[in-house]
Amino acid sequence: MKRFEGKTAIVTGAGGGIGSAISKRLSSEGAHVVVTDMNGDLASTTVAEIEAEGGQASAVVADISSGESCRELIAEVIGKHGKLDVLCNNAGVNRRGNILSITEDDWRLSFAVNIDAMFHLSKAVIPHMIEAGGGAIVNTASQWGLYPAPNHIAYNVTKAAVASFTQNLGRDYAPNKIRVNAVCPGEIHTPMLEAGVTRSGRTIADLDKLVPFGRIGKPEEVAALVAFLASSEAEFMCGLLIEITGAQAVA
Repeated sequence: MKRFEGKTAIVTGAGGGIGSAISKRLSSEGAHVVVTDMNGDLASTTVAEIEAEGGQASAVVADISSGESCRELIAEVIGKHGKLDVLCNNAGVNRRGNILSITEDDWRLSFAVNIDAMFHLSKAVIPHMIEAGGGAIVNTASQWGLYPAPNHIAYNVTKAAVASFTQNLGRDYAPNKIRVNAVCPGEIHTPMLEAGVTRSGRTIADLDKLVPFGRIGKPEEVAALVAFLASSEAEFMCGLLIEITGAQAVA
């Protein structure tokens, strides 16, 4: 399928994990993907992998914790491509701890990256999507934003904010044919998850046993869901929070 032929998409946090998988999936279906990450080397690696498969992509290094950087990113993409059809707000950080152990800096960074960036990027792109007659925004929330896991207060609260932000934005701009939805992954095998597993002393096999489906998820499975929500096949879906968890309850 070439559901995104001739379309332009931005994916934030696209240097690895879920963001890289989303970028590759959208590209494989015809999109020119703007691969955005703070780490230029990782972003370039994702682009190289896309181009090796015959896709089109470009890397942009951006610190989306800055509102000015978010606005500059959208302006750069619109200036170069003339439009932006899909915005995937995927970047996120996970600063672990309860309220007594987490630092104020970690709290502020969690909000800046996980939710404030979505505000700035969406605010910058929506006028262009309105002018174009529509578009799609897909946000990466989390199962933990709906059902909080213990000792992750900053992550849980910011992802809950992503869920509410998605519902509000979806309802406000559905009349403009801008569809805003969010995916809410459970445990997905990413570098972020591996780092947490290493710290906890557990293994991936331990996590697999907690999932009724028999294993944790793959980034490519989340990417497939994002691509569907961003495509015209999901034309009547707006303001939704869709879990992808293998039927796992929050541990």
